Amino acid sequence: MAIHCCSILELHDQGKSQRDIAAITGNSRDKIREVIKRAKSHEVRLPIEPEVTDEYLGHLLFPEQKPESKGRQLPDYDYVHKELAKPNVTLSLLYYEYEQQCRQNDAVPYSYRTFCRSYTEFAQQFKATMRIRRKPGELMEVDWAGSTLHLQDRDTGEAVTAYLFLAVLLSSQYSYCEATLSMTMADWLQCHVHAYNYFEGVTEVLVSDNLKVGVTKHKKHQVVLNPMYRDLAEYYGTVVMPAHIRTPKGKPTVEGVNGTRKM
Repeated sequence: MAIHCCSILELHDQGKSQRDIAAITGNSRDKIREVIKRAKSHEVRLPIEPEVTDEYLGHLLFPEQKPESKGRQLPDYDYVHKELAKPNVTLSLLYYEYEQQCRQNDAVPYSYRTFCRSYTEFAQQFKATMRIRRKPGELMEVDWAGSTLHLQDRDTGEAVTAYLFLAVLLSSQYSYCEATLSMTMADWLQCHVHAYNYFEGVTEVLVSDNLKVGVTKHKKHQVVLNPMYRDLAEYYGTVVMPAHIRTPKGKPTVEGVNGTRKM
């Protein structure tokens, strides 16, 4: 059965219930919900222009169902890696170009999340170092400081050990620090959230230390992030790039930061 995408979206925009839309178009309510969801993700604007057909809109929203589709098109990550070195070039921009190429080739693009994750794996496996160009808003380095602090309990006079979390924006050297009483995963994630709130934004790439709290496995050609850390990165739309193990130059800014700011 054909999917009446234009009618579904127009009826939905008019405030019709999904039951009514199903009765009018003959499509199931599950399919109607999917059309509305995908149209929202593709930012389809209403009202729909007269020249936009159901066939065209169906191809846009459901590329995997195109009979002439040749399958998924693998991104050229070597090209992506080179383009990221240029000013004002971002992963989101390169993904947009890749998605347009797929449309022209009648191929199905990978999702943006998969695109970013696969590029991270490509850069770690085939490049000696990630391309660290300090463009504004691109990179943030995070780490626990090597030295600990000590707080004095006002009631008992006991010295309590505190650990210092550091986050630095590479382009501006703007930095944030926060002391915690432990270095658990909860502390690690909470400090990231506080840093993002302090900076009032999220960088495209997060360069993280190779701690067990953030990385569960780091072999020569394989990095496995802690699931909770991966979820945080996906929620904020950033890509985690662990620093190379036993290679301090992978995150020199946060290693040598002195003038930090407290929240």
